[in-house]
Amino acid sequence: MSRRRSRGFTLIELLVVIAIIGVLVGLLLPAVQTAREQARRSTCTNNLKQIGLALSQYVNTHEGLPSGYVATWDSFFRKELGPGWGWASMILTETEQRPLFNAINFGRPIQDPTNDTTRITRLAIYTCPTDNQPATWKPSDGVRWFYGGTLFSNEYPICDVAGSNYVGVFGIGEPGVDGDGVFFRNSFVRLAQITDGLSNTLFVGERSISLRAGRGEATWVGTVPGAQLWSCVPDPYDPDGGVCRHEDGSGMVLGHTGEGHGPGDPFSDVNQFLSRHGRGAHFLYGDGHVRFLRDSINYPTYKALSTRAGGEVFSDGY
Repeated sequence: MSRRRSRGFTLIELLVVIAIIGVLVGLLLPAVQTAREQARRSTCTNNLKQIGLALSQYVNTHEGLPSGYVATWDSFFRKELGPGWGWASMILTETEQRPLFNAINFGRPIQDPTNDTTRITRLAIYTCPTDNQPATWKPSDGVRWFYGGTLFSNEYPICDVAGSNYVGVFGIGEPGVDGDGVFFRNSFVRLAQITDGLSNTLFVGERSISLRAGRGEATWVGTVPGAQLWSCVPDPYDPDGGVCRHEDGSGMVLGHTGEGHGPGDPFSDVNQFLSRHGRGAHFLYGDGHVRFLRDSINYPTYKALSTRAGGEVFSDGY
């Protein structure tokens, strides 16, 4: 009686199967990556919507928007003395972070030892999952001087703060005091003062660490007194190796639309707007809706959106 032997795979057949599986995986992987990015992008959009709701609740309670950041001004030494706490720290109660809000000593500067734990608390609502903004980073007091015709610089770290991907809109000029947007030093903007209309006014925008190749740092905490930021080219990591421009420390929590750069330009200043979702950035508007503005947006329109009472007229088709 003869037996019939079962026939296994030959080496060639096995290689063909492996090749087919490889092709299928190669076709599927981009789709999986796209789906993941869409999910992360949706999370980022939802973060901004939640921030919008928190700001709305804050306005209902206080009849105005929180300050961009709080600081006293020393006219003799011409510098801000702090405490520096920013708009995002003031709406912690509205973002269901009351215990953290209660733990902050708002009467003391951000870098005060009493705030060692609170200022490094990373919050999901202020973090875009697509970006690689560090959980904490260290603002510094940048110092520059000339000696013998040579430029020297140094940075003196001040304290650690939690990273963030969202900054308030200061307006067109360099962040600091008296902005034409809705957030600036010691501001208290009422909705009635936003005469351009809430649906035409940017409140909060995205900030990626990728600005200036790793110098686009931001924090929900506020403006650390004495801290400075730098926009440097061609080497962002070496202030002595290129041309550097000092940026005010208020850029940690505020962003502006000036200097000719649209949203999403990785070579714009460290205190502007950028995302990792493509050439552009998500923005929260005053009426609570969120929109992705591309870097190809008409530049005068972009600036007009960042002001609260500029009186500009433009169509919705931007």
